Amino acid sequence: MGHGHSHGHAGGRHRWRLAVAFGLVAAFFGVELAVGVVSGSLALISDAGHMAADVVALGAALVATKIATRRDDTGRRTYGSYRAEVFASGFTVLVMLGVSAYVVVEAVRRIGEDVDVSSGPLLVVGAIGLVINLVCLALLRGGAQESINVKGAYLEVMADTAGSVGVIAAGVLVSVTGAAVWDTVVAVAIGVFVAVRAVLLGREVLAVLGQHAPEGLDLDAVVSDLERVPGVAEVHDLHAWTLTSGMNVATAHLVTGVGADPQAVLAGAQSTLREVHGIEHATLQVEVTPARECREATW
Repeated sequence: MGHGHSHGHAGGRHRWRLAVAFGLVAAFFGVELAVGVVSGSLALISDAGHMAADVVALGAALVATKIATRRDDTGRRTYGSYRAEVFASGFTVLVMLGVSAYVVVEAVRRIGEDVDVSSGPLLVVGAIGLVINLVCLALLRGGAQESINVKGAYLEVMADTAGSVGVIAAGVLVSVTGAAVWDTVVAVAIGVFVAVRAVLLGREVLAVLGQHAPEGLDLDAVVSDLERVPGVAEVHDLHAWTLTSGMNVATAHLVTGVGADPQAVLAGAQSTLREVHGIEHATLQVEVTPARECREATW
């Protein structure tokens, strides 16, 4: 027993933010890559590679939000296609790790080589990239707390903002010292930073796909609160997980006391889960005595 399946969709509400950010980043990517190749700057090329990752990640996020809101005509996707956003975030993690690995490998390959890097393009392109990334951060920040999909794109752009700062720093260091090695050092620093952000996001993605309890949800507190609902004598077989960002769901069995009204118990339990723990969709089974199947279950 439970309520309807009508949910607000966080990622869909912020789709326009993703679209604008995608356009800005895609336009700048080509410019940075061309200047990086001409100037011979690994920092610019690595940042362009990260920009390419941004383009792919933002594009995947856009597609995911479209899929997530698509109507299911098969009747098989009983929870809809909301998990598409989580898969898109996982893809973003892989792209970020790939870019990081490329930068580090390329930096190691350059050890001992005499590389000539022009500082002018580093400073100009880095400054332009910083402005674009700051605009994208401002756009995506509004949805990063509500959608793991938008958060993945936000972290991508945040890492690229650090990359733009690194490119500017590399330009200054190369110009002041005349040593091209700073270009490689900054490139490695960018790669490591991106990898760390990717791992953190990857842990969140795996937690959702592994159907872990939502972050910050205390299951013992949930049981205690449900047991305080008038008419509830016992709570067992409680499960809670995240379908996608902003959509926490749960199932539980409620054993009622003598003379309790099952409908009143159900309404009180749903209200507690929704208002106290932020779980808007709960499938609850009300039992007069614990079902035999629950006692016999092996998992």
